[in-house]
Amino acid sequence: MWILDTDHLSLFQNTHPLVTQRIRQQNTENLAITVITFEEKVKGWLNVIKKYNNQPSKYDKLIWGYKGLWDEIEYFKNIKLLEFDTKACNVYAELVKQKIRVGTQDLRIAAITLSVNGILVTRNRKDFEKVPNLRLEDWTIS
Repeated sequence: MWILDTDHLSLFQNTHPLVTQRIRQQNTENLAITVITFEEKVKGWLNVIKKYNNQPSKYDKLIWGYKGLWDEIEYFKNIKLLEFDTKACNVYAELVKQKIRVGTQDLRIAAITLSVNGILVTRNRKDFEKVPNLRLEDWTIS
């Protein structure tokens, strides 16, 4: 199973040619994202909404923020979403004990990926290569 990180998901949503081509070549049953990626995407839109919430001169940005949030929710109805369950949490706890110097969200994405024996699709090799046994692919490279 290939698990798209937040960056690759955004690239696909913005029709990056190589990422789009690779995704279309896959069986959709073998593609997923993590609940952490969902959290990051939704937080981004909530931050836009919060920023323009009480600025009447920027209500067009507020509308744009709510439209983005709506579109994101609709998009996620059609993609396999992997949860941060007990198995993933146990993997995460082990990674934390190893004191791997990776951001919390990235470490949680890695833990979910490891817990399902998946392959993380990411451009962020710098951080994710620090996680032992994590298989990586970058679909922005042909």
